[in-house]
Parts: sequence; structure tokens; C-alpha cells
Amino acid sequence: MAPPRPQPFEGRAGPAADIERTARALLERMSPAEKLSCLDGDTPFWSGMAEIATHDASHRHPWPAGVVPRLGIGGLHFVDGPRGVVLEGGATTFPVPIARGASWDPELEERIGVAIGLEARSFGANWVGAVCVNLLRHPGWGRAQETYGEDPVQVGAMGAALTRGLQRHTIACVKHFALNSIDGCRFLVDVQASPRVLHELYLPHFRDCVAAGAGSVMSAYNRVNGEWCGQHPQLLQGILKDRWGFRGVVVTDFIFGLRDGRRALQAGLDLEMPFPMILAGSLGPAAGHLLSAVQLARIDDAVLRQLRVQLAVPSGSYPATLRHSAAHRALAREAATKAIVLLRNEGPLLPLAPRGSLAVIGRLAAVPNLGDRGSSDTRPAPGNVVTPLAGLRAAAPAMAIRHEQGRNLAAAVALAAASEAVVLVVGLDWRHEGEHIHPGDIAPVLEQAPPPAALVRWLGWRRLTPIWRQLTRLIAALARLGSARPGSHFASGDRTRLSLPAAQLRLIRAVAAANPRTVVVLMGGGAIVCEQWRQQVPAILLLWYPGEQGGAALADVIFGRVSPSGRLPFALPSSEAHLPPFNPRARRLTYDLWHGYRRLRHQGLAAAFPFGWGLSYAAFAHEGLVAQLVPAAGQQARPEEPALAVSVVVRNTAAVPGDEVLQVYVEPPGLRLPRAARQLVGFQRLRLDAGQALPITLLIPLRRLAYFDEARDAFVLEAGCHRVLVASHAEAGGLAVELTLREQELEG
Repeated sequence: MAPPRPQPFEGRAGPAADIERTARALLERMSPAEKLSCLDGDTPFWSGMAEIATHDASHRHPWPAGVVPRLGIGGLHFVDGPRGVVLEGGATTFPVPIARGASWDPELEERIGVAIGLEARSFGANWVGAVCVNLLRHPGWGRAQETYGEDPVQVGAMGAALTRGLQRHTIACVKHFALNSIDGCRFLVDVQASPRVLHELYLPHFRDCVAAGAGSVMSAYNRVNGEWCGQHPQLLQGILKDRWGFRGVVVTDFIFGLRDGRRALQAGLDLEMPFPMILAGSLGPAAGHLLSAVQLARIDDAVLRQLRVQLAVPSGSYPATLRHSAAHRALAREAATKAIVLLRNEGPLLPLAPRGSLAVIGRLAAVPNLGDRGSSDTRPAPGNVVTPLAGLRAAAPAMAIRHEQGRNLAAAVALAAASEAVVLVVGLDWRHEGEHIHPGDIAPVLEQAPPPAALVRWLGWRRLTPIWRQLTRLIAALARLGSARPGSHFASGDRTRLSLPAAQLRLIRAVAAANPRTVVVLMGGGAIVCEQWRQQVPAILLLWYPGEQGGAALADVIFGRVSPSGRLPFALPSSEAHLPPFNPRARRLTYDLWHGYRRLRHQGLAAAFPFGWGLSYAAFAHEGLVAQLVPAAGQQARPEEPALAVSVVVRNTAAVPGDEVLQVYVEPPGLRLPRAARQLVGFQRLRLDAGQALPITLLIPLRRLAYFDEARDAFVLEAGCHRVLVASHAEAGGLAVELTLREQELEG
């Protein structure tokens, strides 16, 4: 009789001590070969690559790792999901993260994390790559849409919230660690950054996600200060594991995220995904030389981390009916509505009355436009996406709404002139920006591709090795040749020009001239410079890539059912020349303290629309600002960390309800070294009825006011006068108080 087949080992959340005991007991029962098999994904390289190429595998099933059938260990099962689970089968598509960043609403983001986690489990996944917190150094980055903004405090709060939500039902994967903010050279570039720049700007948001309980962190493709991120001892072991106490799994970025298996393991990497590839090559046929080179304790630690996070995942039934539920559709609509930023509203033109005649112009008004088609691409079921045109028509059935694509300029102008108002939808789509691969850039990794198992069995390692070396060199040479062909890259990549395409500029000017009641609606995932036309139209709305309910959300705002409440998560410059240098094919870059609103203020430049900018149909006033130190023992959250308590009364002075985003900035003394003249240290989104006043207190960790002292390897609160402001955006005047503080060394 055949032995009974072991059941998959499903997670069973419980006390941490119980999880630790169970994980260690399982580790003790594993053979050396089973432990080694847990160091990389479970899908064979060549069959997996063929499945990606021919069957769109990344959208068909999760990627498994660490499955140990003998012990009934079900393993880790990965799906991507920054804007929703990417698998085909009816998952909800939410607005892209940059849009959700514009909501400045961590509570909403946590609920989205719960929803994505529930839907992932319904597909059999327990590990979700949704938390992208790479700082938006330049808004032309092709994957700007996948992160939350340009400021580490705002990005950290949103990323931590999504992490908390995902961890309720799955393992959250936080990516890409670190300094991954250009797509066109991500496999080549060496990013230079001082310890101060790293700890003040490019790492705090990762730390926030770790503190929120992230079960995994994904390394980046690029180098940092000369070393590849996937094998970077300072980043992976020194900072992530030792300094921050991270107890989860460090995983490579997929397929091409590793160069040297031995160095990676020694540096703190725990898992290569999704195939046995570079690590498998380091192991060799018998793995004996690896076990003698790398301490067994390091391998045990890597496997223990996997078991620990897997055991913490709740067990239970997650049926397919969880996908695209009414609650999740409502959540997607709420997120899209809160993300819309009203950039301009002269007159005011908005809101429009839902009667009379309306021209809706633009190709993007009538087609689903959800974001790029890289690894975050979602596959909503046909008919689930509400376009801007469909949303407006559904919201105003008595209104005469006609549509023109805009390709025929004369027809668009005629419709605009014959209508009482115009909604002109323009912007970007997957053809303009997104994830990007130059085939030649991955050639060095392809040279290390493992041979098919059948060839190994047929020829043996010794006979196969010289033949296989020649074959992999040929494969790499073909990849380099592919990069030389125009259009040979994967998706559209980074943008070096931030204005709209010329045809759209002509359309805006012509339509605005024909009808002065024109609302321009912008779609996209990064900055769109508007200087050539913004003074010619009375109203501009930033819709982003708004998810499947974006059209309904747009109608809610345009017709005044909801007051717009989004705030820009990055500074929108008046000129591309005001941004940091940006070369998508750079081999070496230096990141400093100056980008976004910090750079503009440092150079004495004004943004076209500042960081934190967003208009409303309501109006808000702030009064009674008080800022005082709170001793560490006086806090309930993070009691070990001293904080600044900022209290203020927020009042809605309008006759309509609305949401305010309370933004707290600090202007430090800046006596000892260059400092940002003003920086965000805290924020909170508030709902206020007409005429309502609400007292609010924010607890702000003192570390956010400090600078990183490289000599002391710690954050140091600078002595002197710190000016605390509550302002409507990064460039606004506001209510301010001054606080004189003594020097203090803080947790690093």
C-alpha cells in the first residue's frame, strides 16, 4: 500500500513562541538536500521560462518555493499585485499606488491591503509582491506609478499601511531594496550614495514597512556603492537584519536578481526566485563545496525564516467569491475618488451641474487605461472597467453627453463649440511609460543559466560543462544583439520628456479656444508638465491610472457628489530642467539630498503645483497650533522612541463637507551641515462636515527632525530653533510655532 500523501502545510497564525517552536522542529526534521532545495524557487528554469514566453505564466498561477512534500510543508506561493492580484480570474483592479499615494490615506491603504490579501489567497497564493516603496527621485521613472511619492515620510506611512493589511492574510513583499528608481538601466547602474543620504532619504520607508511586520523584502537589480543589491552585505545583513532586526525572508528580484550565489548567501540573501538558477549553479551537482564554504548555520537561518513567515499565515478557506466582491468594488471606487487631485479650478468651473450638454473628448475617455503592462499588469474581467465616458453617462443619464476621440481635430472642435461644457481626457498609457528590459542588459545573468535536467542526465556534468558554456555564451550574444534592435525592450520604460504628446497639445489648445468651459482630465502614472497650456483652461483634474472604478469616481467629483481631496505626492515642476539629472542608460549615478520639493526650495524655484497641493470644493482653516516634546515613557505606540506632539484645530469653513490632509513640516536650524530648508514630518487625512471643527494631535518621532551623523552612525537631533508648521502644501505659508531643542542622539 502506498503511504498516505502528506497534506500541504498551511499556515496557522498563533503566538510567536509557538510559531518559533514549530518552525525549529520542522527544520530539525529536514534533510540537507531539503534545506538546500528551499534556497530557490521550485519551478525548473527552462520549463518556467518557456511557460512565461508562451503561456503568460505570471498571470496564470502563483510561483512556488520551499515546498517540502515529505513533511507536508506547502511552501510559499508568490503573486505580484501593486494594483491588485495580477492573475486572470476576476481580481479587483485598484488605482495604481501613486494614485493611492495622492489620497494620503494610510487607513484606506490598509483596507486595500486586506482586500488584495484576501483575493490572493483565493487564488492559492500566500505571498504578495505589492509593496513598492522606492522613492520617486525623478517623476519620469517608468515605474513611478508603482510607488507612492517622493517623500520618505509619506511613502513610509502608505507602504507600512499596505504591509499591515497584506499581513492579515498573506506575506507582504516589500520592494526593491534599495535605490531602484530608473528602469532603463536597472541591470547596469551603480548608484552612489553616502550613508547620510541612504539613512535620511532612501531607507526610512523600508524601515517603516519592516516595523509594520513585513514578512519579506525583495532586493533590487542595481548596484549600490559598487555591490549588487542581491549580494550586498551592508544592505541585507548590516542594515536590514542587524540594525532593524528584520526576521523575515530576503528574496531576489525575479529571474535576473542574482549574480553570485555564494556571496549572496553570505551577505544575507535567503531565497532566489522563481527558478533554481544562480544559487543552483553555485551548489553544483553535489553541493559539497558550498556546504564547506558557507556555514550550515546561514543555510539553516534562511530556511528557518521561510518556515517562520509561512507558519504565521492564517489557515482557512478563501473562496473565489472573495474576488471582485461588492465591498472590493466600493473600495476601488473610494480609492479612485480620494486620489483625484484638483490642480486648477478658475471661476470656479467645477463642479458641473448634471444637466444640459457635455462634450467628452479624447481616446482615453472611452478605453480602459489601468497602467503599464509589466509585472504589475492586472487582468480585470471584460466589462468590469468603468471608463470616464461610461462613468459620466451613468452619473448623469438626463444629460446629453456626446463623445469624440479627438483624432479628427475639426470634429472635436465642432462638438466642443456646440456643447455647454467639455471634459477633455488626455495623458499617458502603457505605450508611454512602464517597466522595461533591454535584453542585452541581462546577458551576464543568462550566461549563468542552468542546463536542462535531461541534458545533465544524458551527458553528465563533466561532459556537459564545456558544451553548456558555449551555448550560454551564444544565448547571451543573441540577447545583446536583441538590444540593438529598435523596440526590442519589454514595455515602454522611463520618460525623458514629461510633456504631453504633440497631438494632445494641439487638441487641448483647439478645444479650449472653442469652449472656455473646458475641464482637462489627465491620466498617467508620473508627472506631466503642463506649462504650455495650463493657463488656457479653467480646470485641471489629475485622474492617474484610476483602476476599474475610475470613471465612476471621476463623475462623483465632476458633478460635485464628492469634494476632491487628493494631494500631489510629488512636486510637479514648471520645467524639466528643475529636476535632478535623469539618464535611463546611465552606468553610474550619484544620489544626493536634493530631489523633489527639497531640490526646488534649495534652488529657490517654485513648482507649477507643489508637493502636497490639491484644491477642494470645501475650505479649511487651522488654529491653536501647539508643539511640545513627549518623553518616550509617555507614548503608547513605539514607547522606546521620543516624539514631538503637534496639536491643532482644523475647521471646515465651507458649506459643503470635505476631506483635509493635515500636513506638518519642520524647518530645522541647519547650523552644522546642509539640511533641507523644509521637510514633511507628519500628516493625517481628516473628514469634516460643513462648519465642523476638529482638534487633532499628531505624534511625530523625533528621528524625523534629525539628521544622520556618519561619524556617530546614528541620527542626531540638532540643537537650536526648529520651526514647526501646519501648511496646505510644501511651499505654503502656514500656522507656525518655534521650538528650541537640545542636541540628542537617537536610535539609528
